[in-house]
Amino acid sequence: MSNIFHKTQINSMILNNRFVRSATWEGLADKNGLCTSEFTELMVKLARGGVGLIITGHAYTDTAGQSSPFQLGIHRDDCIRPLKEMTTAVHDAGGRIMLQISHGGCQAIPKLTGSEPAGPSALEIGGKPFCREITSEEISKAVKAFGQAAERAKKSGFDGVQIHAAHSYLLNQFLSPFYNRRTDQYGGSLRNRARFTLDVCREVRAHVGINFPLIIKLNSEDFLEKGFVVEEMIEVAKMLETEGIDAIELSGGTIQSDRTLRPVRPGRIDSEDKEVYYREAARRYKESITVPLILVGGIRSFSVAESLIDEGIADFVSLSRPLIREPDLINRWKSGDQSSSECRSDNACFKPGIKGKGIYCVVREKEEGIKP
Repeated sequence: MSNIFHKTQINSMILNNRFVRSATWEGLADKNGLCTSEFTELMVKLARGGVGLIITGHAYTDTAGQSSPFQLGIHRDDCIRPLKEMTTAVHDAGGRIMLQISHGGCQAIPKLTGSEPAGPSALEIGGKPFCREITSEEISKAVKAFGQAAERAKKSGFDGVQIHAAHSYLLNQFLSPFYNRRTDQYGGSLRNRARFTLDVCREVRAHVGINFPLIIKLNSEDFLEKGFVVEEMIEVAKMLETEGIDAIELSGGTIQSDRTLRPVRPGRIDSEDKEVYYREAARRYKESITVPLILVGGIRSFSVAESLIDEGIADFVSLSRPLIREPDLINRWKSGDQSSSECRSDNACFKPGIKGKGIYCVVREKEEGIKP
């Protein structure tokens, strides 16, 4: 059997294979951010589909950080009970599941939060106000909120927590000189720009303990002029390694990047040479960092996924849109049908989520007359 299907582990968590469902906004929480039966059904479907580790879509740690409609929340204690029911169902289906915790920062939506978005610096983008500058007191509050959210995740039965520090959410905004123009202890040098992220990691670890798996999602680069770059990613990864992070998931791009370089790039990937957006960044990471690498971005075929593991480019392969199209993709590949994912990368799957119907492959629905 391929190495990609061998059992492995992250900290204390045993996984059946090296496939990860990358955190993907589901659009299935209720208006208060609570887990619903539909959300649970999707997570169970992924577990039964064979993926080794499921990472939920970003859950906001504070109402001020909500950045999507029907987004999952982990900001209050009443989030715990329905999440506990969900994680129990996933475990009963043989799955392992982590909660991704996040704060939208400048990407928070005022209609949802009732407040003005706040990021590292007051910015205008495209001639329009983008966000105000967050205060030092608010930063301290946000750090504590991440820790409290992680503790709720543990109480909810999750197998671990992922901190979201990519894709132009708050922690990535602090890491990136494109967004971060501060002159205090949180701005300027890379060490200062990384301070917020490192403080969050320490706070989370203090709340969950050393044996609870803690990973982070990090941009390989922002693909922005004066943005976060690969060389800085490697240095931040070294800092995270020192802090005892258990794994790093490497992605890239922001909402301000060219649409062809955003995290969910449009355009069908119809040949293996077009796959793996961040291959070179991953190679450079592995030259310097010993922390296990989870690699996401443009992976569509089993042979490419397998080669990433066999060649030591990555330790885990992470998929997002292919698992929207085919939640049972991993079982299909394991059964011997190793044809590439049928995902067209058209991003039409996200449109139903905005309407509160949850994400699903609308192309497959039209082709087969079913909602996957």
